[in-house]
Amino acid sequence: MVIGVVLAISTLAAVGGAGRSGASATSINSAPVPGGQRVAIASAQARHIKHIVVLDLENRSFDNVLGFWCKKEPGRCPAGGMPRRVKLSNGAVVRPTVDPDIVPDVVHTVKGQALAMNHGKMNGWDKIEGCHPNQGYACISGYKPRQEPNIISLANRFAISDRTFSMKDSPSWGGHIYVVAASLDGFTGMIPWRERGTPKGPGWGCDSGMTTEWVDPATHQIKDVPSCVPDPSLRLPNGGAYKPTPVAYEPTIMDRLNAAGLSWKIYGGKRGQRGYEWSICPTFAECLYTRQDAHLVTDKRFFTDAKAGALPSFSVITPGGSYAGDSCHNFASNTACDNFVGQVASALMTGPEWHATALFITWDDCGCFYDQVPPRRNPDGTQQGPRLPLMIVSPYAKPGYTDDTRATFEDILAFVEQTFKLAPLGVNDAQAYPFSKSFNYSQSPLKPVHMVHRALPKGEHIDWAQLRQDDT
Repeated sequence: MVIGVVLAISTLAAVGGAGRSGASATSINSAPVPGGQRVAIASAQARHIKHIVVLDLENRSFDNVLGFWCKKEPGRCPAGGMPRRVKLSNGAVVRPTVDPDIVPDVVHTVKGQALAMNHGKMNGWDKIEGCHPNQGYACISGYKPRQEPNIISLANRFAISDRTFSMKDSPSWGGHIYVVAASLDGFTGMIPWRERGTPKGPGWGCDSGMTTEWVDPATHQIKDVPSCVPDPSLRLPNGGAYKPTPVAYEPTIMDRLNAAGLSWKIYGGKRGQRGYEWSICPTFAECLYTRQDAHLVTDKRFFTDAKAGALPSFSVITPGGSYAGDSCHNFASNTACDNFVGQVASALMTGPEWHATALFITWDDCGCFYDQVPPRRNPDGTQQGPRLPLMIVSPYAKPGYTDDTRATFEDILAFVEQTFKLAPLGVNDAQAYPFSKSFNYSQSPLKPVHMVHRALPKGEHIDWAQLRQDDT
């Protein structure tokens, strides 16, 4: 990091993020629900839901996680379960296989995901590394219900969406931007890299000294720019980026919450810890270089807060310092991931704030495993990425329900905005569907379900170095 930025940071610590509230309070289009009913749902939602938690796991498609379960529960999956056979672009007809506990190592770059989707034909997986014919088409695969007992118990008891897509065909860096923002701000979502001679810092964000791809809105050409959403109002050199950047400021849901006086936290990897790359806050100069940075805490802290009844209004969990190996990532253990899902869900269900909580469990990108349902385009015209699993765990989630309304991560933001009466951040969340059909605030609150903890298969261990290398 350049010296000027370091010196300026110390003066900003006392300033804090202003929490811009720029956008007008555009009404949220909540899909095919009549207007009066929408108002009633939003009012009930605001009365009953006080804590929204997003567990953002790594790198899995809907069919990979829930496809085999869907075959046994056909009524739960209108889009269909894992097909018996998949015909690929090279003409091969492949029978989906059952994955081993260690998640197969498949390339999931921007280019890889675009190749796999193959212009919506959903048959290009033979073109990506890790899924070639001589690699046994390892990504045409999934997990059986017995291999993920916690995930399946939650899917059975609570609500799922079988039509939620990633906002773009981007791996984790871009995938984590749109957890809190209404767009990728022009970035392609490609994992940042280090150029020779640049300042060396941790992670992938504004303090990393790294570079990534960005699409110039005027010329539509791809440029290499700092992997940072700058904020010129901070009066830092380059708005907090390590060098001049054409990227525009982008508001986040954290800004809206700050302006409304509501609490929030990102439970992830702190600077110097594993998983800092995934921690969201460092990507935004406004978060990293202001008081907002204090809202980034360790992933372990979530369990303390849940037990103490100290959850914020909104929180995101990105498995980081202590739980990076439990994240579902390629080359990690599926058992460890299912255990972690159970830990998070159990901490909420047995905690004092369960009666007022909604937990969204999702995965940030396809990983890049097969999925059969083609994505569409976002309201801003950008291409969506592959379909991802989404489970909604709450006392007010409709039991055993599947929401078949098309959605993206922006629909979770719309749910947050509707719950707390916040203005949308942009066109994507303003026109999103806030999962209205997945909740029933008149029902008897659902009871917790028992979660299990299983030992890792004998001889298994998490190779963090390999896991991290796989995502760079």
